[in-house]
Amino acid sequence: MDDFFDRTAAEGSEEEEEFDEETGEAGDRPRKSKAKNGDLGDSSDEEDDDDEEEARRIGEGFIVNEDEEDEEERQRKREKRKRRREEKEVEDDQLDEEDLALIGETHPGMDRRQAEQSKYKRLKRGHREDRATSEARGVEDIFSDDDEERVGADGAPTSRARAFGYQGDDMEDFIEQDEFPDEEQGAMDDDLGIRAPKRAGFADLQNLKDSGLDEADLEDMRGAFGDGDEFGWALDAEIEHNEDQVDPDKPLELKDVFEPSQLIEKMLTDDDNKIRMNDVPERFQLARKPYKDIKELSDEQLSERHTEEATFISNALFPRKRMDPRLREPFEAAMKQVLHFMNVDDFEPAFIFQNRKDYLIHSEQVPMSPDPDHPNAPAYKVNAEKLLGQDDLWAVMEQDLKYRAFAERREAIYKSLETLKTMDPDFNDPIFDDHIPAAAQIEDLQDVQDYLNFQYSAQLKDLSIAEAEVNGTQKRARGNKSVWDKVRAGPAYHLVRAFGITADALAHNADRTGRKTYTEDPDKRPDDLADTLVQDPEYRTGEDVLIAAKAMFVEEVVMSPRMRRFFRKVLYGKLVFDVHRTEKGVKQIDEEHPYYEFKYLRNWEAKNFLFERPELFLKMLKAEREGLVEVQVRLQGAKRLKEDLYKSIESDNFSEVADAWNVLRKECIDLAMDKLHRVIARGVKDTIKNECENSVAVLCRKAYTDRLDQAPYRPTGMVLGTIPRVLALSNGAGNRGDAICWAYMEENGRVQENGKFTELRLGNEEKSVPDGKDIAPFIELVERRKPDVIAVSGWSYETRRLYTDLRDIVEKHGLMGAPYEDQEEDRERVDPLDVMIVNDEVARLYHTSPRAEVDHPGVAPLTRYAIALARYMQNPMKEYAALGRDITSISFDSNQQLIPEDKLVRYLETSMVDMVNLVGVDINEAASDPYTANMLPYVCGLGPRKAAQMLKMINLNGGDVVNRADLAGDLDRGIKPSMTPNVWVNAASFIYVDYDSAETAENGGPDAPDYLDNTRIHPEDYDLARKIAADALELDEEDIKMEVEANGGGPSAVVRRLIKTEEQDKVNDLVLEQYAEQLERQMQQRKRATLETIRAELQAPFEELRHNFNYVGSDQIFTMLTGETEETLREGMVVPVSVKRTFPTYVEVKLDCGMEGGISETEYPEEMQRRQLEPRQVWSMHQTIRAKITYVDRKKLAVQLTLRETEMKNPYKRHYDHGLDEWDHDLEARDKKEARKVIDASTGRAQRVIKHPLFRPFNSAQAVEFLGPLSRGDCVVRPSSKGPDHLAVTWKVHEGVYQHIDVLELDKENEFSVGKVLRVGGKWSYSDLDELIVLHVKSMAKKVDEMMGDERYQSGSRQQTEQWLTTYTEANPKRSMYAFCLNAKYPGFFYLCFKAGQNAPLSNWPVKVIPNAFELKGHQYPDMRALKNGFKLLFANAGPGGLPGNGIPRR
Repeated sequence: MDDFFDRTAAEGSEEEEEFDEETGEAGDRPRKSKAKNGDLGDSSDEEDDDDEEEARRIGEGFIVNEDEEDEEERQRKREKRKRRREEKEVEDDQLDEEDLALIGETHPGMDRRQAEQSKYKRLKRGHREDRATSEARGVEDIFSDDDEERVGADGAPTSRARAFGYQGDDMEDFIEQDEFPDEEQGAMDDDLGIRAPKRAGFADLQNLKDSGLDEADLEDMRGAFGDGDEFGWALDAEIEHNEDQVDPDKPLELKDVFEPSQLIEKMLTDDDNKIRMNDVPERFQLARKPYKDIKELSDEQLSERHTEEATFISNALFPRKRMDPRLREPFEAAMKQVLHFMNVDDFEPAFIFQNRKDYLIHSEQVPMSPDPDHPNAPAYKVNAEKLLGQDDLWAVMEQDLKYRAFAERREAIYKSLETLKTMDPDFNDPIFDDHIPAAAQIEDLQDVQDYLNFQYSAQLKDLSIAEAEVNGTQKRARGNKSVWDKVRAGPAYHLVRAFGITADALAHNADRTGRKTYTEDPDKRPDDLADTLVQDPEYRTGEDVLIAAKAMFVEEVVMSPRMRRFFRKVLYGKLVFDVHRTEKGVKQIDEEHPYYEFKYLRNWEAKNFLFERPELFLKMLKAEREGLVEVQVRLQGAKRLKEDLYKSIESDNFSEVADAWNVLRKECIDLAMDKLHRVIARGVKDTIKNECENSVAVLCRKAYTDRLDQAPYRPTGMVLGTIPRVLALSNGAGNRGDAICWAYMEENGRVQENGKFTELRLGNEEKSVPDGKDIAPFIELVERRKPDVIAVSGWSYETRRLYTDLRDIVEKHGLMGAPYEDQEEDRERVDPLDVMIVNDEVARLYHTSPRAEVDHPGVAPLTRYAIALARYMQNPMKEYAALGRDITSISFDSNQQLIPEDKLVRYLETSMVDMVNLVGVDINEAASDPYTANMLPYVCGLGPRKAAQMLKMINLNGGDVVNRADLAGDLDRGIKPSMTPNVWVNAASFIYVDYDSAETAENGGPDAPDYLDNTRIHPEDYDLARKIAADALELDEEDIKMEVEANGGGPSAVVRRLIKTEEQDKVNDLVLEQYAEQLERQMQQRKRATLETIRAELQAPFEELRHNFNYVGSDQIFTMLTGETEETLREGMVVPVSVKRTFPTYVEVKLDCGMEGGISETEYPEEMQRRQLEPRQVWSMHQTIRAKITYVDRKKLAVQLTLRETEMKNPYKRHYDHGLDEWDHDLEARDKKEARKVIDASTGRAQRVIKHPLFRPFNSAQAVEFLGPLSRGDCVVRPSSKGPDHLAVTWKVHEGVYQHIDVLELDKENEFSVGKVLRVGGKWSYSDLDELIVLHVKSMAKKVDEMMGDERYQSGSRQQTEQWLTTYTEANPKRSMYAFCLNAKYPGFFYLCFKAGQNAPLSNWPVKVIPNAFELKGHQYPDMRALKNGFKLLFANAGPGGLPGNGIPRR
């Protein structure tokens, strides 16, 4: 019996029990500490490889590709392969003594393999066990590979053990184990991510004689399955084919070794290599990949294209700018110039904004009246108007892609028309001549394309077949005409023409453009004319002809480009949106549901979505996809439009025939309008959806820009951009016993020290409470390290307490920051050390990431969190850049999940690109610091591929960049280019070389460091900068030449002198307007803004232009520490709270989010005040009650609440701002009335409605369906079928397992109210639903999680668990075992299955989950450890007679 109990505590067994869920086998696995590098474990199902020589012999002579090669060529190839094999075999036979010793040939005691096995196969395998590869292993051997090392006949380990570190005799130390058995090498290849070629072969059923089956069983198996070589001929053919395909001279490529997914992930595909080498900015290449390259166009064609495209884009962007209409012409001119920069020069938006800013500004000279008092005053003043900003340039790039799609679609249509004209020289359709040149949007071209495919589908199909025949590609047989082609070619089309008007003429009449076309009436009625067109077998009756003709005419109207354009224009001008809830939505969207704000929305105009609530439309479409609502586009005045169309198609004749035709025409108009509405409305919804997504993405981009546009924290007295020394602390979740982790980071970004504190709270002298024991070490740390700032953050309310404690310590002990020079008072000053709460959104993602483990191995996650906080304070932009695509995990807008992730990433990337190019990147720092290198992909012209290539080339060139020109390469000096020329032009002004750290050359030369390389001045403007420096110093050409010769420094010698003599202020005396006018007049270059940049950079190179470090506001701290927002926690809401302490006049409570709250005496329930009860008589500590919020103090993270019944009866209700006609109040009232009067068919009672967020009017089946996609532990409260004094709670135990709890209500005020006492199972009583859910359902869910997380839990069924126990006891006859598994038949119960030895029967006991405990055999146990010990005790007390068998499970 003692085997059941662990008498001693073990530090860790040599082996741990393991269960293979696939095979059902249990065994022991070695401890992790025993594993060696590359240990792949055992493979118990290894198969012997087919003999290589035999496979080659079978494969030889097999003929493949006989249609492509003659016999002589094939014979020559076979002989060549045979000679290679023979040479290889001879080479392999010549083994030296060391090789022979390695494989065991020189060991006389070694058992040799069977003679028929290939000796080369032995060489691959080494000394394995002398068991045949197909021999079945007995149950006693299941874990033999894990329990002990394999040994050969001489007691030495086998090749597997040798390969992974076995130390044999002295001589074996000299043998390096590089070769592994085939199977092991394949497993290692899998671990390394190498794609190994698949083995061809088939099972060798001949080896089944070693499996233990008798002859009769073997004969039966052969009869059923054959000998296993029936398809050998196919395998031989495959081998021969593969050998023919292999080119021995072809070099091995990456795609031959690695999986395609790995190459894509690492950006090593052929397409990635093309992007690296192509001299076009990477972002341009990726964006333009789907479109044709326009570089092949002539200059004249490009100019015409840019003129048209400028108009195309201006039509979209100019109205949004809300500029003066007189600026439309200069706006288009600037747009054309920007398009030239992007499409011809391949300049990215950041480059254009920085180095071509003058082309984005419209300036004009306004004459000034002469002033007698100032005769020398200028005769005019310059008015400058900014036409395009940085955000606009990204919008232009996006619109350029749309225009490319537009132009290619138009070109494709023209090409189709040209092809039709080659077939029919007389082809002429004015529809195309009218609509293609007038097309302004992609929708217009789609209309023309649809018309082309509809009207000329037969001709296009013939052309496609003819082209396929010419190209030799297969094409299905001709003859499958569309239904419309059949109608057009049949007699029914005569009836279509008899309508008397064409679809295009009808659209002309409706749009009232041009001369009106009058409708002509035939001589016969429609039905009579149809009878004359009957033709078997297509049209057996006149009705068939009439139906076909009506459908054809309707389709012609719908496909008419002019009619579509007219209908789209009308619809866009008068459309409104209506939301109709579905049957599913009626039940699921209640007043607490986020979709309720549009459940009954009506008459909502599109402009409201586009300019005010873009997220609302996206929510509506999401609800539509979920099947809860239908978003309908409705045309206001549809009836009047229909009447106008009637007038446009009706004839003016008065006769019975005319009346009959007019009736038919009206019917067609009705059908055509419905179909047109569906087609156009679908496009309208897609268009508005795209615009709304863009609006939300712009909001996210702006929020991201605000985060990026902050300089490092500036220490007091220092200039903006100074890197601070940071001491960061965090208590994480702030649970009791959690340590406070800290890290100190120097200016260079290195963590110099880190550690932990436990007590940092000041004492109370009045109450004789001493200071925390860690206050003194903290003070010593601050005084020794002298940080500039203390950063604090976390994710709980306790973080604010830590912040308050630290601030009190700093104030009490007078901790000061670093001293600094006060320029105003001209003395050294010190200020109190700054303590601040820091935004931790990046740190939360970082501290548990694999990147953090690599950066700081062996450091606690919370310390990594503190390190990330310190890094954030030193440079926020670097931390955001390091996130990559994980940036989408940060919330920039509450609705960002409504837009596609790719679009969000694209918009956020543009923000990062702008800010990185504003700040610049030190290229030498990027080459040595991975965190700085993370910003390189966002440099103008670069991307992840080009940035990685650039760093690679810099390292090949020596790892140090002296000047910017080195990046473009210098073959004379042996410097390879790190960038292609055009990419270098884009990136040059944003990558700088620190002038102070560069090695200053004594004389001029190409390798001399240049001061201008440390500025934002582009190399193309270096001469201009040198000219300005020389003019500021008043140097002429001879002076410049003498300066260069005397002091060296190359062409920038004058700039060096300007800086060295600290005379930069002299550039302010220059009149830059004169320079600009001269450049524009002589060089046709607009450089006014560039000159201002040069002046600023000569005085302060790469000055910090970002805003000051952002202090976290109270609302952001509130959300960061509590997880709540203004929408989720506000006044009027009823929330569950936990009682902390009770006083006669006050009750302290705690919310689920960690916030503290208070309930004053005046807010106690009226009944409690009437009976004069004290709080301690009503509530106990940690009791959960419901209270209503009356005030939220977001700054102090505190709330005030009330328990007054008059207030509790008025729950919080969200207010929605709708217009008079924008909400269907009548339908809402009817739905509420129906919800109150829903009659239960089985009981005839009115179904209850309870105001609780988890209440749903579901039956059990509906509750299960509702909980299906939710998480384990979620629940719903629903009516019970047992009567009005019962409720039911359904909660999700596990996937597919749901428990229904019956709740008895006691002390009810009326039939519809909830009882004041809720009793479950006759044992547990609760005061309200919140208490029941938290203390009953949630506590049981925690126990289920505890059970399923235990090492003894098996995820399979009871049968699978019992099979596992059987397998385990067979493998370990002297041991017993037990395990838990889920009882899916009885939710809330688990099986405790056990087997007391190999020969003992299987048994199981039920384990019941109850609140906060497990119940077994009537005994309750608080946790899994107690449950397992209790089981062992119960089993032991049962005795040998209590249970069958006498084996006892261990552990």
